[in-house]
Amino acid sequence: MSKKAESGLKVTVYTPKSSLSNPIIMAKALLSDVYSSRELAWRLAVRDISAQYRQAALGIVWAFVLPLVNTFTWVFLSQSGVVTLTETAIPYPVYVFVGTMLWQILVDSINAPLAETTAAKTMLSKLNFPREALIVSGIYKTLFNALIKVVLVITAIAFFAIYPSFSLLLLPIGLISLILVGTAIGLLITPIGVLYTDIGKAIPLFMQFLMYITPVVFAMPSGGLAEIVFKANPFSYLILTIRGWITNTPVEFLDGFILVNILFFIMLLFVLLIYRLAMPILIERMSS
Repeated sequence: MSKKAESGLKVTVYTPKSSLSNPIIMAKALLSDVYSSRELAWRLAVRDISAQYRQAALGIVWAFVLPLVNTFTWVFLSQSGVVTLTETAIPYPVYVFVGTMLWQILVDSINAPLAETTAAKTMLSKLNFPREALIVSGIYKTLFNALIKVVLVITAIAFFAIYPSFSLLLLPIGLISLILVGTAIGLLITPIGVLYTDIGKAIPLFMQFLMYITPVVFAMPSGGLAEIVFKANPFSYLILTIRGWITNTPVEFLDGFILVNILFFIMLLFVLLIYRLAMPILIERMSS
């Protein structure tokens, strides 16, 4: 536990007593560390973002290359008749582009906790600092890349003469929702992913499969087994609702969107505690 010394400096006292014996104190310490780590997290994020784009020849272009390639691929398949797709309420290129951009933000959020923890192995074993700084740093980086994608999305819908309404003001809520859900899932995976690198390699494959049962490139099915599968997928409510806000189209599943966010917020609090408890063990395993 931590307390203030007479000099005003923070003193950490280690005892053999398990923190699980008092969950309330543990939760308060967790929230305190998340708050106190914000400056360190910001410095880590700035360092990593600068290195990421400085070392790439195309720089910031990589932030939207994948969504563009995905959009061109599916538009080509649709126009050539190779794939027959249900009509969408907005031009199909916009539908795919916005959906792919939102999906990439979600994927980035899922990858961030594991990527940040794995990259900080050396620092974790040598320095004592709030481990939550790594999570906050990953959120900062994801948010930065998400803002770039948002600018491109707004440019795309303007090009196709789709004029957003006041619902566009809800977009920040949508971004927070994607990052919240992605971070919760990423934190759940991180303890296992740190120990077994196969987990990190499997995430892109699994997310690629999930994309095809989410209204990213396909419209929401209106019947049959496909509709059941799509509606059972919590990501469907996120993508449909946020895309509706961006493109000024009707939002049909707002109740599902709210329910998904409530459930994943509860999950995020739970997995944050798991992450905090698991980190000493993970650091020991990484150091050995």
